[in-house]
Amino acid sequence: MDTLASEFLFEMAIEVGEAAVIGPNAAGERRVVPIRGGRFAGPRMRGRILPLGEDALIIGKGGRTLLDVRIVLETEDGVPIYTRYHGIRTGPAAVMRRLAAGEAVAPEAYYFRTALVFETGDRRYAWLNDLLAIGIGHRPPSGPVYRVFAVL
Repeated sequence: MDTLASEFLFEMAIEVGEAAVIGPNAAGERRVVPIRGGRFAGPRMRGRILPLGEDALIIGKGGRTLLDVRIVLETEDGVPIYTRYHGIRTGPAAVMRRLAAGEAVAPEAYYFRTALVFETGDRRYAWLNDLLAIGIGHRPPSGPVYRVFAVL
């Protein structure tokens, strides 16, 4: 019980649209970003990210970002998998400003992690319903990219 084991599931790259800036609230600035699509691929599954869903962000002081995301993966064999995750992206204020400006920043310069859960009714992928996954992310100018691991 004192170690954490994992298994690589897939890497996903998400294409996003222009953010709608809702404005400030008690926690920071709310932004909602539409999901435009993307791809995912790994040893047990691969496919595309459907062009629906959203990335609801709270941008706090110094650029600290809390993520609340809903997307739909569609496997190569046509199975939809509802996916939701929460996460945090944070780092030195100067690095976060560069990310916010759309610059390419080395992934090791900031912290970007997510916790994912999946829902599907297809028996071939039902094993996803019973696991928690962790995503290690980075944010190139083209959109977020994650390496996703099942926590065993």
